[in-house]
Amino acid sequence: MTAPSPTAAPDAAFVSPFQRLNDLLAPHSPGRAPINLTVGEPRHPVPAFVGPVLAREIDGFGRYPAIKGTEAFRRAVADWSERRFGLAAGTIDVERGVLPLNGSREGLFYAALEARRRWKGTAGRPAILLPNPFYQAYAAGAVAAGCEAVMIDAGPETGFLPDLASLSADLLARTVALYYASPANPQGAVANRADWLAVIALARRHGFMLFADECYSEIYRDGRPPDGVLAAAAATPERFAGVVAFNSLSKRSNLPGLRCGFAVGDPDFLSRWVAFRNMAAPQVPTPTQAVAVAALSDEAHVAENRRLYDAKFAAAERILGRRFGFATPPGGFFLWLDVADLGGGEATALRLWRDAGVRTIPGGYLSASGADGRNPGDRYLRLAMVESLALTEEALVRLVDTLG
Repeated sequence: MTAPSPTAAPDAAFVSPFQRLNDLLAPHSPGRAPINLTVGEPRHPVPAFVGPVLAREIDGFGRYPAIKGTEAFRRAVADWSERRFGLAAGTIDVERGVLPLNGSREGLFYAALEARRRWKGTAGRPAILLPNPFYQAYAAGAVAAGCEAVMIDAGPETGFLPDLASLSADLLARTVALYYASPANPQGAVANRADWLAVIALARRHGFMLFADECYSEIYRDGRPPDGVLAAAAATPERFAGVVAFNSLSKRSNLPGLRCGFAVGDPDFLSRWVAFRNMAAPQVPTPTQAVAVAALSDEAHVAENRRLYDAKFAAAERILGRRFGFATPPGGFFLWLDVADLGGGEATALRLWRDAGVRTIPGGYLSASGADGRNPGDRYLRLAMVESLALTEEALVRLVDTLG
């Protein structure tokens, strides 16, 4: 089956999926004690070193931090990136190729503005390409940058990665940037080296930026870390030109409230972007950066984090079997269940809440409809595997008891 052509996002794509869910469920009481599996907010323990580092660095909250971050932070990010993706020492430009972010979300948003400022195309209305389903920060950035947000279906036909073959020459000629997530949220699909090389080549051929969202890169199965865009780009003659990877401590280190992420890649883009960020973007406090240095220097807590997720996916395999098209995804921490036979994601989410007290989010709320009215997420339901093993098992048992 051929995936539909990319289409511009309708206004509904820019409404919070969680607000839409609140509106759907508010008139109804939960059938049992609620279990919330909607937000991808890690609930595992905060690493033990966080408190002592913050206490040691507490005076840093009394000073404005530099927008480009501390040298220690940039060095820690560069060293971790080189270790993680098998790069030679010194491959990452510590001075010009690393920036701290106040969580990766703001970076993904502001990057669209910088990409639009730098774009020199004249082929028509500038466009920014998003996978569909998509992370709302991508769409918000496109709109703020004055660009058309164009959705690219990422369904089973293409292994739940964006269908780049569907992009027309006219669209590519007016493309400012492409957001590409691996592991994908919510499907958990992972790009391999060949995928990354193809995306990089496409971006360079048509002169647009590639923004690689790798926030789930450290949540993976079977001990096989996903390939990353940095390793692929470093193997090309142009190295990191036109490529920026985004990551954070939220998923890797179970620190969503720390609000600390980073951008790594194209030194030309990042060194120019820092000037714009110095006027508009939030800085990252130096104590927060010190926690990041400690977190990026330790892999033991990350391995334990993965072990906890693996236990929950093992429970899902045991409880769900092959119901709803379930298969353990190679990355991320979501279930993406096909509930088309039960009336689709919205009807199923409402039923689970009213009958079982399990709060989930319809896949259609995380996706946008095309010009033909088809929403590729309508048939799916997303569950975040972020609660304890016991609560996760309870939710999955309720789901099976309710839906069959």
